[in-house]
Amino acid sequence: MATSRKYQCKVAIKVIDKRKIPAEYTMKFLARELDILRKVRHPNVITAFEFIEISNGLHFIVMELCPTDLLQLVQTSGLLPSEKARSLFNQITKAIKYLHEHHVAHRDLKCENILITSDDQAKITDFSFGIMFPNGSNLSTTYCGSAAYASPEVLLSIPYDPRKYDIWSLGVILYIMVTGKMPFDDTNLNALPKIQQEGVRFPEAIEVDANCKSLIKEILQYNPKDRPDIFMLKKQEWLLAA
Repeated sequence: MATSRKYQCKVAIKVIDKRKIPAEYTMKFLARELDILRKVRHPNVITAFEFIEISNGLHFIVMELCPTDLLQLVQTSGLLPSEKARSLFNQITKAIKYLHEHHVAHRDLKCENILITSDDQAKITDFSFGIMFPNGSNLSTTYCGSAAYASPEVLLSIPYDPRKYDIWSLGVILYIMVTGKMPFDDTNLNALPKIQQEGVRFPEAIEVDANCKSLIKEILQYNPKDRPDIFMLKKQEWLLAA
């Protein structure tokens, strides 16, 4: 965190020391992240104000500052009230719709990467594993992201549609928001795809809106072909009520 005289506000500065990271990361992932941050502009995507590189290999990304993230919000409250979860999830899906329309996939969506402003606006951040697919149909082969939010095809190292990976991660995020728990036991990564294939279950002690349950089940489909894309997801009844 820093105070910017130029922007007259507090800002967040992401510091990347290129001397301490592999050259492949610098050429591939860092280049993509910077390219995406320079191009995207959406109310629910973090704004990067400027990019500073100095001769000793340090790279600074100056971004808007948010006081908390979705993980901290859920940990503090246990779970989110239905209307708050719906409002935040609606904002997150608007951002993903924008990204997918502009041929960008995030590939590391998780609660820690959803920042929350002081007035409860969601901001997607950290495009370290982001990828651009100009023709809209490229499959990815890179294992990336966090295992607990990773789709079955990613865990199984099967070439995957990065957009359908994002959709799966959205389902995990929504489940966490409305239950305060993870949808699948990820303590054994080798067993995780099998657990995912068995389908998602909800804690009996926690009341979850029926339409929200239906949406989560529709998103967390083992076969990516059965998962909705972001445009179909935005038409779901639970979200339309936002």
